[in-house]
Amino acid sequence: MTELDALKALADPEKAEQMLTYHKAPRVYLGVANPQLDDLVAEWRASRDVDDRVALARGLWDSDIHEARVAAAKLLTQARIRPDKAVWSLIAGWVPEFDGWAIADSAMIAGQKRLVADPARLDEVEAWLAHPNKWTRRAALVGTLPWAKMNNPKPADLAARERVLGWAAQLANDRDWFIQKAIAWWLRDLSKRDAPRVQAFLADHGALMKPFARKEALRLVQDR
Repeated sequence: MTELDALKALADPEKAEQMLTYHKAPRVYLGVANPQLDDLVAEWRASRDVDDRVALARGLWDSDIHEARVAAAKLLTQARIRPDKAVWSLIAGWVPEFDGWAIADSAMIAGQKRLVADPARLDEVEAWLAHPNKWTRRAALVGTLPWAKMNNPKPADLAARERVLGWAAQLANDRDWFIQKAIAWWLRDLSKRDAPRVQAFLADHGALMKPFARKEALRLVQDR
């Protein structure tokens, strides 16, 4: 039985129909729950080296089945992968194909690990900001969330954080709801560690953002 066969064996047609209605992206949905995916991926990961995982992830992604794409991302979500050049190359190659938040977020959780492992890759991510696909632009913020969440950032981490805040400022007048939400998400997470920096960002750029995004960015500050 192939890995795709194993996924299809868990299909739930009723749930699949609900998922298509919810996610809207036009592809095949099987209706497989995330815990079931996690169990399969754990089994696949345990029996493969990095090269084999990359090959399997590529095949799963290319199937264009929703659960297979999520599973492909989960296969590559690991803090320590050596070597990881092929892993990052595959994830980065997926980014222009994003067409919804669920698959994009699964892929960028894997991408976060590779960016933290090699921050020089931020140079590549910066180019996503000008991409016509809103999900690609959004991925630049989702992929860099670890720098908003660091409790004890080193000088290089603080420099990366400021760099991403510059990207957020660049996107602040992007009217798309998901972009605004991503900016607010980044600022909200940073507010737990450095509320004054978030307040300064909003003083400089908040007027460009939508009201809901400004409110969300400050939600945790106001709740204190």
